[in-house]
Amino acid sequence: MYADIEKRDFFKEPFSEIELTKIIKITGKKPMELIRKRDKMYKELDLENNKKSDKELIKLMVKYPGLILRPIVVIKNKVHAGKIDVKNLR
Repeated sequence: MYADIEKRDFFKEPFSEIELTKIIKITGKKPMELIRKRDKMYKELDLENNKKSDKELIKLMVKYPGLILRPIVVIKNKVHAGKIDVKNLR
């Protein structure tokens, strides 16, 4: 079974804060759990030592989309982010 897929390059078509907040909320995770720790901005902003609020992290993720863990797959009312096992995409 194949699903229609809508692809979005969030570097060219960035998320709004509201969109990203909604996506993060659906995952049930904290924004820090959806940040790519290997991204150069993670190191430049010293996010490991420079603790930010969830709201501040979301603003940074919108400003620097490279920080967002990818891919993000939205299926119905579920969101999967990062390394995804296709068997779990339901």
